[in-house]
Amino acid sequence: MSAPVWALTLAYWLHMLATVVWIGGLAALSLFVLPAARRSLEPQPLAAFLVELQRRLDPVSWFCLAALAGTGLFQMSANPSYEGFLTVHNLWAVAILIKHLLFFGMTAVSAYMTWVVLPGLSRVVLRQALAAQDGEAGMLNNRLNRQELHLVRLNLILGVLILGLTAVARSLS
Repeated sequence: MSAPVWALTLAYWLHMLATVVWIGGLAALSLFVLPAARRSLEPQPLAAFLVELQRRLDPVSWFCLAALAGTGLFQMSANPSYEGFLTVHNLWAVAILIKHLLFFGMTAVSAYMTWVVLPGLSRVVLRQALAAQDGEAGMLNNRLNRQELHLVRLNLILGVLILGLTAVARSLS
């Protein structure tokens, strides 16, 4: 039984919307916001800015990842090239498998940033607010800022690769 056209259309639209918001946000962060903030702000205000930025971006990012997973699975199951879970008998299935592996990689990088890097930045900001900035906190702050920028850029690269694999899969179905 095939999916209703209206449901597939809605899934495509939501999938594209979540992709634009997710990849657009990563591009804006890695190409414009983080480099400008690093050049313009001292370490403590930069860390405070990143904590506040992440507090606002995290819910949107995780919602986009959930929307991408749900709508993507629905689209995949409705595709005539889909032959079953982990059935890889055609180029479309290879592209989709690699795309999903990269998606899991993006999710892992996002989880690491959300639950490791940014809490570390929050602790540094709190420590610096409670006491005079010490050299150790400043070095940790700089390391975490660089780590966040590298992880955002990694996620942007993974996202661009996923878009390329989507194009491959669409051209083969």
